[in-house]
Amino acid sequence: MYEFEYAAPSSVDDAVLILAENGDDARILAGGTDIIAQLKENRRRLKVLVDVKKIPEVNELSYDAGSGLHMGAAVPCYKTYEDEAIHSAYPCLTDATSLIGSIQIQSRATVAGNLCNSSPAADAIPALIALGATTKIAGPNGTRDVVAEDFCTGPGQNVLQNGEFVVSISIPPPEANSGGFSLRFIPRNEMDIAVANAAAYVVLSDDHKSFVSARLSVGAVAPTPLLLTEVNDLLAGEEVSDEIIEEAAGIARNAANPITDMRGTKEQRIHLAGVLSRRAINGAIERAKGS
Repeated sequence: MYEFEYAAPSSVDDAVLILAENGDDARILAGGTDIIAQLKENRRRLKVLVDVKKIPEVNELSYDAGSGLHMGAAVPCYKTYEDEAIHSAYPCLTDATSLIGSIQIQSRATVAGNLCNSSPAADAIPALIALGATTKIAGPNGTRDVVAEDFCTGPGQNVLQNGEFVVSISIPPPEANSGGFSLRFIPRNEMDIAVANAAAYVVLSDDHKSFVSARLSVGAVAPTPLLLTEVNDLLAGEEVSDEIIEEAAGIARNAANPITDMRGTKEQRIHLAGVLSRRAINGAIERAKGS
């Protein structure tokens, strides 16, 4: 590892100033599970590493049934699933956070970091998209909000501009008769990168017999995780049935535009996009019935 500067600002404004002054030569340290490995392996070179953990806003974690979930950028993954209220309200999110690396990694890694790393195969991003999450971004021109489905722009690329960083992520409160579910396929039982993943969030009618709305996201099958808006167009107002869910899975297969690599072939990923989408929707339905 080579020499670089370390900064630990105590305010959002100070962090923005350091980031703006150093441009691409600066990176945020929140959990550090990705950036530290990249630096040690010389896969990234920096002038300054900006540790934001002393900023109060990025450490906040709160949930309220009326306003939803507010999660600072430095909040580690384990705090989502160890908080019973958060786990109960957002099992789709905790499905995902409990998959990121090992338990040891989850004690440091953050959901915001998983988002900002912007891997097409990121575990948390499809769940954030399905749940309608919004990111609060601070920068030289103030703050702005970006919905999760618009955050990633390409493999390892996102909407963050010079001087900007994610301060927090917000998720709306779960609706009545709603449920979410997230899952992935990997070659091994743990500690691997998804060949494909999917997350779904559905709202059912009071009798649980038909869809009110649905959000489905798939990952690792395109340059960025996808929100399949056509699935909501298909399912909203329709009776819950195996046939309509299989049509939704077909939308996922048709939308998939994956690559072949060491983890899986293009054809396998297209197939998995449908399989995992069907399972995610069915899992979300079961949770909605029990909500």
